[in-house]
Amino acid sequence: MDYDALLELVKSTRSIRRFKPDPVPDEYVDKIIEVARWAPSGFNQQPWEFVVVRKPELRKKIAEYTSIYFSQSREMEATRESWQGAWKPEPVGSEADYSTAPVYIIIFGDARAKEGLPMGVMFDQHRRETIFISSLSNAFLYMHMAAGTLGLASQWVSSVSTPYAHCMIKDLLGIRKELGIYDMLAVGYPAVQPRPKLMRDKDKMVHLDYCGPESFRTDKEVKEYIRKSRNWTIASHKRKPDKQRDLGYRTSRVLKKSGLDS
Repeated sequence: MDYDALLELVKSTRSIRRFKPDPVPDEYVDKIIEVARWAPSGFNQQPWEFVVVRKPELRKKIAEYTSIYFSQSREMEATRESWQGAWKPEPVGSEADYSTAPVYIIIFGDARAKEGLPMGVMFDQHRRETIFISSLSNAFLYMHMAAGTLGLASQWVSSVSTPYAHCMIKDLLGIRKELGIYDMLAVGYPAVQPRPKLMRDKDKMVHLDYCGPESFRTDKEVKEYIRKSRNWTIASHKRKPDKQRDLGYRTSRVLKKSGLDS
C-alpha cells in the first residue's frame, strides 16, 4: 500500500452508528482479527483475547447492560457548563445505536501478560499500565481500519468497560477473572455514509523544536473548538438513514444556530 492509499483509508474511516441487518461473513470477521493480532505490543506480549459475539440473545443482553450507562449519561449532560454548547440529549432509538450491528468483537486484556515486561517496568505502575493499554489500543485500531477495507462500518462501544456492564458481560460470556474488557467494536454494513470530519488545521498543531507558550492554543481557542466539535458531533449522532441527504444542510443549521458557523 502506498502513502496516498493509506491516507485515504485513514481519512475515510469513521465510527458509524447506523447498520443494515445484513450478516457479516465469517471470513470478514477472521480477516479483521488477523490484522489486529499483528498489531505492535509492548515487548511483544500480545496481551489480547478476541471474543466474537454473534448470537442475537447475547448481543441483546450486552446492549441492555450498556443502556444503564447511556441513561446515566443523558442525565449527566444536563450538568454540562453552558459555554460548551450544552444540549438536551434525546433517547436513542434502536435505529440510532450499535445494537443493530450483527457482530460484536470484544477485546479483552490479559493482565498476566504484564509479567513478561522488563523488571524496570514491573516496578513502575504508570509505565506498566501505559504499555498494556497502548498495546490493546493498537490492536483495536487495527480492527477498526481493517473493517473499513472490507466495506464494513464499525463503532467503538467503550461503554462495555463501565463497571456494571464490565461485570455483567464477563459473567454472561464466561470470561475468566484475569481478563478485563478493553473495548468493543460493533461491526456491520453501513446504513449511512459518513459525512466530512471536522478537523483542526495541521499548521496549528505541528510545532518544531523549541516551543514557547505562544505556539499553542489559548484557553479561548480550545473552548471554541470544543463547542464547535460538540455541535458537529451531535448533528452526526442524530442522523437517520432516510435523512442522510439533508445532513449537510442540517449540520450547517446547527452550527449557525449555535453561532459557530464561522
